[in-house]
Amino acid sequence: MTASPRHSVSVSAAVVRDDGRLLAIRRRDNGQWEPPGGILDLDETIEEGVTREVNEETGLLVEIDHLTGVYKNMTHGIIALVLRCHVISGTPHPTAEASEAAWLTPDEVRERMSPAFAIRLLDAIEDHLHGPAVRTHDGKDLLADVKARS
Repeated sequence: MTASPRHSVSVSAAVVRDDGRLLAIRRRDNGQWEPPGGILDLDETIEEGVTREVNEETGLLVEIDHLTGVYKNMTHGIIALVLRCHVISGTPHPTAEASEAAWLTPDEVRERMSPAFAIRLLDAIEDHLHGPAVRTHDGKDLLADVKARS
């Protein structure tokens, strides 16, 4: 019998400051700029995973506001849940997982990140009257130009 395909679930935080800047990290393992986040552990809630990942990667304590998007990497079968958050305490700093942490403008997000990761932050600052964004990508580029809202 052939094993069933499996998906993994990741969580990311779209941490937004009052001035509209967005938190991003430069990953130590690949040098890429991304929102803070990672694979959700089996024994933790989505909320626990998001707050843990932000703290591990930036040193910040955050509180979740709401879900802003669901993204599927079609190449690797990873489902990413992105939640908008705000800072409760701390100052972002480099960690064992992130060589840099920075507050970026939306234009800087577009310049530094691949489209598949930039869109996660950009969707988080858009109007949410129609629900979270739902998108697919190949790990770098979006696979559809049209934003789907549920």
